[in-house]
Amino acid sequence: MNNTFGRDIIPENEEERIEVLNSYAILDGFPDKYFNSVASTIAQSFNVPIALISLVGNEHVEFKGNFGMDGVNKVDRGVSLCSLAILDPNPTIFKDARDEPCLFNNPLVAGNFGLRFYAGVPLATDEGLNIGTVCIVDKEPRNFSDTDTQLLSRFADSVMSELKHRKILRTK
Repeated sequence: MNNTFGRDIIPENEEERIEVLNSYAILDGFPDKYFNSVASTIAQSFNVPIALISLVGNEHVEFKGNFGMDGVNKVDRGVSLCSLAILDPNPTIFKDARDEPCLFNNPLVAGNFGLRFYAGVPLATDEGLNIGTVCIVDKEPRNFSDTDTQLLSRFADSVMSELKHRKILRTK
């Protein structure tokens, strides 16, 4: 995997994290209609051009909900900022990505895509494992308040509840 961050992006509990992620049986390479709708609502709530519901797999970050990046279903794990966001139980916020040393060589920031703002909240399982994120992206720097962080966290909680519900239904 090509790691553009200049720091380790594999958590210590990676084997267990991947095993739990796989137990949700949701990695299939395609966005989900329900999660696309949620991503659209998130984008509208924050007035951003991009909102994603991502799952961080072994090599790729897969977008189960995607608003604003039509036709992109996954990206390399070593490029996606969601790979950084799952390393911390707290929200990851880059108000201006150009100011973050770990992002200087990231092609989404330094390249033509022009990512400037990122806010991501981990999708945490009951076991305390971060399997993905709910995130928003902008091509302009932004401020992000505590109230904004709380709202994005509530969206992440809702997404995680839906994933748990689907898992329960699948096992019945």
